[in-house]
Amino acid sequence: MDRFRMVFSGSGGQGVITATIILAEAAVLYENLNAVQSQSYGAEARGGATRSDVIISDSTIDYPKVIQPNVLVCLTQEAYNKFYPIIRPGGLLITDTRYVQTQKKVDAQQKELPMYQNVMDRIGKPIVFNIYMLGAVIAILDLISPQSILSVLKDRIPRDFLELNRKALELGMELGREFK
Repeated sequence: MDRFRMVFSGSGGQGVITATIILAEAAVLYENLNAVQSQSYGAEARGGATRSDVIISDSTIDYPKVIQPNVLVCLTQEAYNKFYPIIRPGGLLITDTRYVQTQKKVDAQQKELPMYQNVMDRIGKPIVFNIYMLGAVIAILDLISPQSILSVLKDRIPRDFLELNRKALELGMELGREFK
């Protein structure tokens, strides 16, 4: 397995950090991999810029911060403007078409996905946007199994919301497979 160095970025309140915690836990608890996750917030917890780093590997991880990610996910224009220069040349940049206007000067494979729009069209509630995004990412990367993500979701979210999150994960994976 390659070492995946990922940065997920967006706005406080979008659930970016929760999604990365779920991803890292799934890797460690259910995929027998090593993972580290770290996060930083903007000036405000809600509405400010957020960044969460995740490294997943089958070998020891010596440093928990990501300097040049293989994968960069940007869910807002502010996050994109701030972080697009750090992507590793030839890496993968995933953005949401509703909130991010990309520039073609990035030396990366770019995938612009209508994630937020699809969540609203197919589910009608933005509360699962982060899980939808996570489904799209794991389908594109083929890194962590959906069953591992669902196992973590069962432990982390209230039972009443599990079906909604499962649906968001599956729909996100459908979109990710289209862009793989």
